[in-house]
Amino acid sequence: MQTAKTYCFWILVALGASAVALADDSQAWLERMNTALTTRNYDGVFSHWRGSRVETLRIIHRVQGGEVRERLVSLDGSEREFIRNGSEVTCYLPDKRVVLIEQRSKQDPLLGRLPKVDVGAAGFYETASLQRTRLMGRKTRLISVTPKDEYRYGYRLWIDETTAMPLKSQLCDGRGRVIEQMVFASLVLPATIPDTAFKPEVATNGFKWLRSNVGQDTMAMPILWAALRLPPGFRETARKSQVMPGGHEPVAHLVFTDGLASVSVFVESSPSAGGAASLEQVSGVTRVGSTSAFSTVVEGHRVTAVGEVPPSTVQFIAKAMKSQQAASFNPPQH
Repeated sequence: MQTAKTYCFWILVALGASAVALADDSQAWLERMNTALTTRNYDGVFSHWRGSRVETLRIIHRVQGGEVRERLVSLDGSEREFIRNGSEVTCYLPDKRVVLIEQRSKQDPLLGRLPKVDVGAAGFYETASLQRTRLMGRKTRLISVTPKDEYRYGYRLWIDETTAMPLKSQLCDGRGRVIEQMVFASLVLPATIPDTAFKPEVATNGFKWLRSNVGQDTMAMPILWAALRLPPGFRETARKSQVMPGGHEPVAHLVFTDGLASVSVFVESSPSAGGAASLEQVSGVTRVGSTSAFSTVVEGHRVTAVGEVPPSTVQFIAKAMKSQQAASFNPPQH
């Protein structure tokens, strides 16, 4: 009898150790994937599903001498192109006859931000290595990232075992339903990529050129803004003021994240602060694919929250925004 109990005990220990190993394995694959996305050269064509809309795109990514260059181009539909050189992104929008130049984080690839579960996010997501399978003739690992509450989305990723590149990714809601999906049809990892690969094909004659100007830190503005409360796990990580394309007055921009999902909040000092691209055009809750937006008026200011999160999350954060005088406001330390 004692022998049977001992045997059962060690079986349970082994099962527990196996579960831990799978969790550790899934985290390691996510880290390898994000390293591959930011450090490798690659050129691929993929399909992007957002609701009932499907678009075919080409992504070119090069790291040379420590500098990152990228080009994302729509192969059907809008013919839009996005070219990144370091932290500057130039957006060619033929359907609007506009070229928009903006600043973006060097750690934010044009392919999109795929999950990287850091220490802060680990308490709000569960990761698992589900199975090994084949895709595009390659062996892949299927990794899941599942949210523990309704304030964030989850992922399923098919990661190439050889290159650690994501060959397929799905963004899922709390019930596991697919909201967006990306699937590569072809993907090569060349040793070198010429400069000519980053030249736009769009003819910009007659286009309007706009630049998103980043101004001084929002801390220096007479009125400061903060969220009185946030969904579990979310924290403020950035604040600045910027002039929106076509506008003249600065708009306060705050960023909140749980370490994986992020929400941007824009506060307009007046209805015309955003000019032609005014955020005032957004009213109530809107959702396009995985991106949710909620706009409301707080203390006479237009407050808009936008993020790749459920609608309830942007609504929660926007409604929690309040202004405080600089003399009485102590900004959170990061």
